[in-house]
Amino acid sequence: MGFLIAGRIIDWLGTKTGYALAILIWGLSSMSHSLVTSVVGFCIARIFLGLGESGNFPAAIKAVTEWFPTEERGLAVGLFNSGSNVSFFLAPLLIGFAVAHYSWRASFLATGSLGMLWLVIWLIFPYNKLRRGLTTTQRRLEPVTAGKSPLLKVLKHPGTYAFAIGKGMTDGVWWFYLFYLPQFLNRNFGLDLKGAYWFIVTVYVVSSVGSIFGGSLSGWRMKRGHSVNSGRKFAMLSMALLALPLVFVPHLSSMFPTNPWPATLIIALAAAAHQGWSANLFSTPTDMFPSTAVSTVVGIGGAAGALGGAIFTWVVKRNLSLHPLLIFASAASMYIISLIIFQFLVPRLGAPSEPELPVSAA
Repeated sequence: MGFLIAGRIIDWLGTKTGYALAILIWGLSSMSHSLVTSVVGFCIARIFLGLGESGNFPAAIKAVTEWFPTEERGLAVGLFNSGSNVSFFLAPLLIGFAVAHYSWRASFLATGSLGMLWLVIWLIFPYNKLRRGLTTTQRRLEPVTAGKSPLLKVLKHPGTYAFAIGKGMTDGVWWFYLFYLPQFLNRNFGLDLKGAYWFIVTVYVVSSVGSIFGGSLSGWRMKRGHSVNSGRKFAMLSMALLALPLVFVPHLSSMFPTNPWPATLIIALAAAAHQGWSANLFSTPTDMFPSTAVSTVVGIGGAAGALGGAIFTWVVKRNLSLHPLLIFASAASMYIISLIIFQFLVPRLGAPSEPELPVSAA
């Protein structure tokens, strides 16, 4: 529910104010964990933490819309999306230090303090002063939500559902990679967390590369004369195809019973493909809606992604040990299936590729 609320509020308040509010809620909620003395208090703190966190991607994609031309947005999303993987390396160090030298409560104060530091930096940054003027593409998209009921128009637009279905079908696959990779390595190769560390690190590093490469692929194609539709969907199709080898992973433990690297590298390739897919999927609302509605659409997609992720996790939990091939085949095919649905709902994205100029220069 947080995504649905956050997206609409950020479109209403604007990127600068809306994102600042989300960061403030997240930072205070994180630090409030250090004060709880009961399970109920902990749950309340987690709820507000989720509400604050749900504003991150709606605000970030809106900022990308306002700061970058169409052909650069995939790369911009890929860059900041890959940055989230950095937390895998930094968070254990920070939290481990706080717990070892102080207490578990200090770990929440430490992470929350980083959020408050980022809030100060964000408030100082002259976002509205330095942002680009309205582009030709954004001017052409204004009629999409023009009128007295922009939210109703967003809900009637097939692009909203194409994006939401894409998120709902593929977000759970990413959660599968993150949460079940250690379990997979343990069950199939007898590795504990310490033994699996470098295999897990490899997946995160390669996925970051995939995020940047996949995000840049659509822009690379657009800059060579192809349309937004061709560039974005070419990149999404490429990433969907790269995820298909995942179906072979269940067989690799028997083919290489003492060597986890073949399975790890295929999972890493699929994770990289997911991140590249996400960089382009997150960019599609900017190709279909004006910046005044982008956060709303991303929020709807985020909610669908959370729901889809929960459902896929439930399916994995009950079937991974009994039917691993079914799970890996489903994960591998989700991208192709969602792209077919996306194509059916939105046969054409954006406008023909051309250099974006401010309205004043057009």
